[in-house]
Amino acid sequence: MSMVTLQLGQCGNQIGPDLFGILSSDALHGPRRSYGAASRERFFHSTAHGDLVARAVLIDMEPKVIKQSMAKAAASGTWRYGDASHFSQKQGSGNNWANGYCVHGPRHREVVEELVRREVERCDRLAGLMAMMSVAGGTGSGVGTYITQCLRDTYAKSFILNHLTWPYRTGEVIVQNYNSVLTLAHLYQLSDAILVHENDMVHKICSQLLNIKHISFSDVNRVIAHQMGSVLQPSLSADSHGDYSRNPLGIDWHVHPHVASERPRSLTGTSFNVSLANLLILRGKDVFSTETGGFEDPALYTSWLSSKEAFNTWKCPVPFNKYEKSATLVSNSQALLRPLDTMVGKAWNMFASRAYIHQYIKFGISEEDFLESFTSLEQVIASYTQLS
Repeated sequence: MSMVTLQLGQCGNQIGPDLFGILSSDALHGPRRSYGAASRERFFHSTAHGDLVARAVLIDMEPKVIKQSMAKAAASGTWRYGDASHFSQKQGSGNNWANGYCVHGPRHREVVEELVRREVERCDRLAGLMAMMSVAGGTGSGVGTYITQCLRDTYAKSFILNHLTWPYRTGEVIVQNYNSVLTLAHLYQLSDAILVHENDMVHKICSQLLNIKHISFSDVNRVIAHQMGSVLQPSLSADSHGDYSRNPLGIDWHVHPHVASERPRSLTGTSFNVSLANLLILRGKDVFSTETGGFEDPALYTSWLSSKEAFNTWKCPVPFNKYEKSATLVSNSQALLRPLDTMVGKAWNMFASRAYIHQYIKFGISEEDFLESFTSLEQVIASYTQLS
């Protein structure tokens, strides 16, 4: 089963080459033939000459980053993007979600849907679609949300996974909180699963664990790509009967998990980080003898779910990305509540003073659209806050 990836905006198109680079290297140099075959089928198709071509569509409203991504892939010598698998224009969305969602998205819907259709038809069996995007800018968030809506309409029964990059708290774009609110409120209704990487948390990994002195976006992207690869590569689940899972989305993702880049952390100094579900993915040496009982502690989970229902483990004896041992935790928990609440609060304060609202209204977003998005996310915050 195969996954078609959409790289949207600058962020999605910068992370994409790192992700596919890791996936191709891991598939080609892994010691087990069945593992490599499952990985290649999942993420690549082969040309008549045996070249690996990513099952991906690259979309941006400016051509620069796409050209860089295409060149980086070709330079690897092991894989590349399809020659006609990309679309760009010469004018961006100006970091305005409404411009991307209401203007660029509808204007270029047909050409994007045709690119996706071609990739889907190259799959023997489609496992699902993954859209990689940021929540802060205009194209990634606005066009990305519109394209996700189109995918939901066209592939109604297919699994849709959205990978979102969360902006730094200190701010990258003045209206990033507006863009984030509008993106998340819409995707929560459209997507089957949402995986989130917080730039601040990934930055800490680069600084404290990898000891990188001068951290660049490239460093951040590589960490994100590594963690995503560990989640998406083939593994053995409880019901896989010894065969590598052909479905990269095999877990019951309906609970909207996000990627936890560290151990569950508390929301306040005294409260515990309650989870709805945790998935632990172990790769490499000694995976079948590793003790995981600590993750089955009922205190970790909401009271109306047993730990057996809430905790899953995937195991793979093949080392991942040259690490002898690795563990990745995907957690649907309260860990994202604090940044979500902060982001909604900042956006609401701006909205209350009508800051920059006119820039969204002129592209077709009304004040009622903002209010509906605020209401939707406030309900999410309330639901997760009440977990016990």
